[in-house]
Amino acid sequence: MDRIFSARIDDAVYRKINNLSSKMHTSKKKIIEKAVTLLGKHFEEDKHTDVFDETCGAWKRDEKIDKTMEKAKAAFNESMKRHQR
Repeated sequence: MDRIFSARIDDAVYRKINNLSSKMHTSKKKIIEKAVTLLGKHFEEDKHTDVFDETCGAWKRDEKIDKTMEKAKAAFNESMKRHQR
């Protein structure tokens, strides 16, 4: 789904986007999307980021898995009881 994005930009940047869209026979939207995609790739290559390394720690917990499972089951069972009242 597309979203509306509004921002004030410098007139020179607007003219550059407009000129590129004319020369490439495409929409300004496509120009901006391509530019953001390329900038993101360039940033990730420079930083050598690895999504797995960045998100792996999100699953580490101080408590044991048994305790986590016990809490999850208790929350689920409590929510089921709430709808039966």
